[in-house]
Amino acid sequence: MSPPVAPPGWSRWLVPPAALSVHLSIGQAYAWSVFKPPLESALGLSGTQSALPFQLAIVMLGLSAAFGGTLVERNGPRWAMTVALVCFSSGFLISALGAATEQYWLIVLGYGFVGGTGLGIGYISPVSTLIKWFPDRPGMATGIAIMGFGGGALIASPWSAQMLKSFGSDSSGIAVAFLVHGLTYAVFMSLGVLLVRVPRGEKPSPSAPSALDGVQVSARNAVRTPQFWCLWVVLCMNVTAGIGILEKAAPMITDFFADTSTPVTVSAAAGFVALLSAANMAGRIGWSSTSDLIGRKNIYRVYLGVGALMYALIAWLGDSSKPLFILSALVILSFYGGGFATVPAYLKDLFGAYQVGAIHGRLLTAWSTAGVLGPLIVNRIADHQEAAGRHGSSLYGMSFLIMIGLLAVGFVANELVRPVDARHHIPAPREAADVARQQPESA
Repeated sequence: MSPPVAPPGWSRWLVPPAALSVHLSIGQAYAWSVFKPPLESALGLSGTQSALPFQLAIVMLGLSAAFGGTLVERNGPRWAMTVALVCFSSGFLISALGAATEQYWLIVLGYGFVGGTGLGIGYISPVSTLIKWFPDRPGMATGIAIMGFGGGALIASPWSAQMLKSFGSDSSGIAVAFLVHGLTYAVFMSLGVLLVRVPRGEKPSPSAPSALDGVQVSARNAVRTPQFWCLWVVLCMNVTAGIGILEKAAPMITDFFADTSTPVTVSAAAGFVALLSAANMAGRIGWSSTSDLIGRKNIYRVYLGVGALMYALIAWLGDSSKPLFILSALVILSFYGGGFATVPAYLKDLFGAYQVGAIHGRLLTAWSTAGVLGPLIVNRIADHQEAAGRHGSSLYGMSFLIMIGLLAVGFVANELVRPVDARHHIPAPREAADVARQQPESA
């Protein structure tokens, strides 16, 4: 299957909207916390159980990205976006059936396994293409697209909350909400499938450098380098710290201020989720664009170092000030989103544009690990503390101290990143031959 090649005169600025249509859809995953309380009530689940579909979805995201990354490079972004559309929408339809019949395992299978596969393929589908279209501004380009993934919950959170209010928060209402999600996202994602193109040559813009300048490393060689595994640790630690808040955002802010004179209502908690999504989205474009100016290593120093400071503020002072809690959480989520958007450009700097999509896919196994680790730390400790008779902010203190330690580990791993040794580079003539085979025979 050959990827669709842009005709002469095709504007590279049409590619980011194609990527956004997919990423805004699959970014619904970040609104999962809106469904947690209704599912727990309707199906009698614990907080740890209601997190399982989300956790499995993130695991499948990383695994499908890792195993599908080479296929995405070979078959192109349109094939990948089509696979993502089918899997992600089908996941919601299977989940709707599970909710309607009160078969929780179908929700786990649908949203977690099938939908999570769509998440992974959809997430990496435009990354390599965008880097090749924008070799002069890779941080900005990937930030625009991956911004959509962070911002998906900005739309999905209030939309989901309104549907649950309209259809009901019992099992049948949840089923209808899942059904509407699946059908709507199928239509929206099809726009990206129809619009996406790959560049005709290695210089998509006359003023831009070649995407193939500098070091080029294959995906097979990349995973044998210490640089890859240092970045794996960096991404895993940064994601664990952010996802721990994001997955439990609505119940967390409710618990933190339950014993104060200004408790948080259900609608306000949903609004907090939307605010976090906005910070997540803004961080993806803002911080990743900043990385084009100050460098990838420096921006990750900010993500990990300042992120640890924000967690410390929440742990020790968060329950005394609602603005401080919200502001610190927003900063953490902006770093969380920025980390995702910056890592493809970091990979491109270290390994080149050759097979960067496949390398990125393999790196996202760090997200799979963090998708289990973050919610597990926060939910398991909160459940244990609640069983011990504690309540309010004391449910989360230990979790936040663990997150500070993990961010410190990520900071050290980032400091260990060095240029890739020349023995891992591939010869330029071989790269040129590979590119030539991928181009159409006639211009």
